[in-house]
Amino acid sequence: MNALSLDILGPAFVAGLLILATHVPLGTIVLNRGIIFIDIALAQVAALGVVFGNMTLGATTGWAVQISAIAAAVGCSMLLTWTDKRFPAIQEAIIGVIYIVAAALQIVLLSFSPNGSEYLKELLVGQILWVSQTQLIVLSLISAAALGIWYTQDLVRNKVLFYGVFAVVITASVQIVGVLLVFASLIVPALATQHAPRHWRLMIAFNIGVAGYLFGLIASATLDISTGAAIVCTLVLAALMTAIAISRTIAVPADPPAGHLHHGSAAALSDSSVT
Repeated sequence: MNALSLDILGPAFVAGLLILATHVPLGTIVLNRGIIFIDIALAQVAALGVVFGNMTLGATTGWAVQISAIAAAVGCSMLLTWTDKRFPAIQEAIIGVIYIVAAALQIVLLSFSPNGSEYLKELLVGQILWVSQTQLIVLSLISAAALGIWYTQDLVRNKVLFYGVFAVVITASVQIVGVLLVFASLIVPALATQHAPRHWRLMIAFNIGVAGYLFGLIASATLDISTGAAIVCTLVLAALMTAIAISRTIAVPADPPAGHLHHGSAAALSDSSVT
């Protein structure tokens, strides 16, 4: 890779690290609570806010569009907070309905745009290679604030705060890496480390994400393929390899050979022979 590609891949990798810093711990909460699709639903709603802002304001960047995206995501998070209290048994189904409605509305709005199909692709796989310095600064500030809240507050118990933080983080990341990579960054590392020792899970999950982003960026530059899609594939591959390694490490040991029975087992055998 030449210097130009490194100039592009470097900021993209930094963006990936910033996204992983917040998505890995939030992903563990999502997975433990069993609301797996909340991330992709909120990502779709945030993307819908971006599309709405773009269609009405005529620009893909700027504070007005950001406010539109944040308002959509925060509004959705407030709705999910309410439904979580009133209808906890069907919360996951509600999240799924929100996802498909947001996706459908995106397609409807983009059907009025001559570049709608290309814009829809960008929303799905993102434009991480073209992340700007301003986006990195904003993402750094949001990540620092989110991590500060995560370390000082109980986001597992405080559902209102969790949904609010989640909405802002998703809104910032979906415009850089797209809906698919947001979902993968949140769920895949957390899923791969479910059976790892509890005190090692976050570190292992973060390293899975780092490997996925690093090799995905390299594959994208080498093979000239979609960066977001490449990172998703390498992220899943890294997670699968790690999960296999973890399962082999914590596998139940085979039955002990004769002559090496546990004292309790020997006693049990002795009692059974007497009877």
